[in-house]
Amino acid sequence: MPENTTATLHIINKAPEHARFRYCLASVQQGDTLLLIEDAVLALLDRERQLPGASYGLETDANARAVANRVPAEQLVDYAGFVQLTVNHSRIINW
Repeated sequence: MPENTTATLHIINKAPEHARFRYCLASVQQGDTLLLIEDAVLALLDRERQLPGASYGLETDANARAVANRVPAEQLVDYAGFVQLTVNHSRIINW
């Protein structure tokens, strides 16, 4: 996970069908990072949904929703990775 102190970390917990998920994706700028938690990790399975290049799912939530074994391991972060993402970004928006 690269350090990017000028970019924003967007943390979303809503399912992909939720309006807030669409608003979040529309707000992500080049260089920002998207972290999918809770029901948002389901978006990792949707190949038609365009996620930003720097998109990660929380491994614990992906495991709980039987998603973890169906996505590349490099798309998942553990809690230490979650914390590191917050350290690496100067701005954080929770959706």
